[in-house]
Order: sequence, then structure tokens, then C-alpha cells
Amino acid sequence: MNMFRGMRSALIVGAGVAGLTAAAALARRGWRVEIIEAGRDRATTGWGLCLTGPSLRALHALGLADACLAEGYGMSVITHVNVDGAVTDQVELPRLIGARRPAMAGIARPELHRILFEEAERCGVVVHHGVTVTSIAPQGDLVDVRLSDGTERRVAVLVGADGIRSSVRDLLGFEAPVDYLGQMVWRALVPRPDWATGIHQFAGTVHTAGLVPISGSRAYVFLTENGVPPNALPDTELASRLAELLTVFPGRVEELRPLVSACDSVVRRPVKTTFLTGAWHRGNCVVIGDAAHAPAPQMASGAALAIEDGLVLAEELECHSTVERGVAAFVARRAPRCRSLVQTSVRISGLEQAQRHGEAYPLVSACHRQMAAPA
Repeated sequence: MNMFRGMRSALIVGAGVAGLTAAAALARRGWRVEIIEAGRDRATTGWGLCLTGPSLRALHALGLADACLAEGYGMSVITHVNVDGAVTDQVELPRLIGARRPAMAGIARPELHRILFEEAERCGVVVHHGVTVTSIAPQGDLVDVRLSDGTERRVAVLVGADGIRSSVRDLLGFEAPVDYLGQMVWRALVPRPDWATGIHQFAGTVHTAGLVPISGSRAYVFLTENGVPPNALPDTELASRLAELLTVFPGRVEELRPLVSACDSVVRRPVKTTFLTGAWHRGNCVVIGDAAHAPAPQMASGAALAIEDGLVLAEELECHSTVERGVAAFVARRAPRCRSLVQTSVRISGLEQAQRHGEAYPLVSACHRQMAAPA
């Protein structure tokens, strides 16, 4: 990138997992980086997520894995329980950052966001809140960008990391249909039971439930509700409704119901996916993370793909003679891996809805092994 030493500037749209990771990775390599974020503050939505092995490997490369493990809860096993409450399958996940370290970690979203945000700021990244992009105009080796606050930027690379409803993707003219898979996912923040030392997933006769530890004291209960429209429910009804949906599950789920009933932190979101089948880049503009590939949550690897994207983008820009070649190499390297995970997550969603859980478990294990390969 010698020809760009004088203008190694990047504008990233979106201060989520993908955007913050890309910002830190680029800034560490000498780029001048700004992020614009539509949200007016640092607040983030959602209660928790999983950092699977690929996430931890990429975070380790940025020196952040230990901070995430300290704030989260390290795990290595997914336990599947059948409709009668009996354990039918255990998936031992690959340990990608050392045999004595956990294979994955549950973590509260606000904690992960704080760690990534602080690292980006430490690297000199400037974040502007309450700002969006209104127009994009490639100008040879640079990109002119107009922002909603009336200011303009001329940068060497524009990165759209603004989620599944990406405005950057739309402004670049990329078409990526967003598909609703017929499921609504519930999550409730609860105290972590002593027996919850890994992920537990409980098959039901209609829906699927589970528990994910995110710290020594906290976990989140999830329920995947099948065959429902993506409608909204009043916030005041969410805890009681989720507790009611859990009544049909036997065994340890019965212990979780009173915890859910007492919970004042319940969310319900539609399961939507997208994959950008054509180009992810135009000139020196590129989309990453959920803007390019949003899997269903069944593989718990959306964050992994987003974090890997940020790191790999910085790597490819560093080893190519122009930005355009760098972003093209990034897409060529990432597209097959991301496509495979999105497609697998959609298949698992379908199997869950057909109550064919025994066919879904081997897919989960195989996909985790596939994701253990280098990014």
C-alpha cells in the first residue's frame, strides 16, 4: 500500500461489532479512521451473544480475547436435550486459542461493545454519533461521501458496516433481499444457574429453548418460536408470555420459568437472514458484517463473521497495491465462508421448524468444525 501512505483514510458507517473491529484493525496499521453511527450515543441493544472459536481467534489477534473472557463466561460444550428432557447429544467445540482455554464465550452485548469501542478509541479512531451517509461518489482512487450533518469526506476507502438494513448497500445499488424465516427469537436476562456451565438447547414439540451463560452470575434464556408472523407484542406482556411458552418443556426448563417471570429484560426479535450474492464492493467501497451476510442465530456465529471481516479487510488492504484490489481480495476470501454459514443456519432453522432436531445437531457440529479452519 506504499502508494497510499499519504492518504490512508477510511470512513466506516456503523459502530457495531463489524465496524468497530475494522476500525481498530485499520488504525493499528496506520490508517486514519472515522466512524459515523446513526445512533445518538454508545447504547447497544440486546442482552447477550456467543463468541465462538473464530471470534476468539480474531479477537486474540487484536489482543482483546482475554478482556472478553474476563467479562464473559468461557465454555466449550453445547448440550442438546430432547423433548423428554434427556440429553441426546453433546458438541465439543474446537479450542482455537489454546487447549487450556475455552472454545467460546458468552458475553453481554454492552460489555463486548465497550471493549471494542475502547480499543478503537485507544487506536485513535474518531466516532461521530447521530450521523448517517446521504450520498457516495467514487472519484478515481478516492471516494467522496456526503453526511447527514452537511459535511463531506474524501477518503481512500468507505466501509459499510451498518447492519442487515444497510443504507450503504442501498446507496451502492447492491440488492440483497432480507428473508424472514418464520421464527421469532426471545431472550431474557436471568441469574445463571450453577449447572449452566455451557450452552444448553432444549428441543420442544413446537418450539426450541435454551440457556447461554454470559458471566459468572448471569445468563440469558432463549426461545425460538416457530410458525408465527413477525408481529410486535407489548413490552409489558413479554415476560409472562415467554414463561407461558416455556411451560411445555420438562426438566431443567421448569427451573428457568420463575426466573423468566421475574425478569424485566425480555426482547423478542424476528429471525431474518440475507446474503449479498453479487459484488460486495464497488471501486473503493465495500460492505461487511450483516450488511453483506446475516445468518440466522442457530449457529451463534454472526458475531464471528463480523469480527473476522474487520480483521481480514485490514489484512487484505495491507498486502495489495491499491485499495480496490484489496477490497476485491477481501470479498474473494470471505464470500465462500460466509455463504456456507448463512446457508447452514437457514437449513437448521428449517429442520427446527419441522421438528427434525436429530438431523440439525450433526449440521451444527460440522459447521463449527468448518469454521475452525483459518478465516
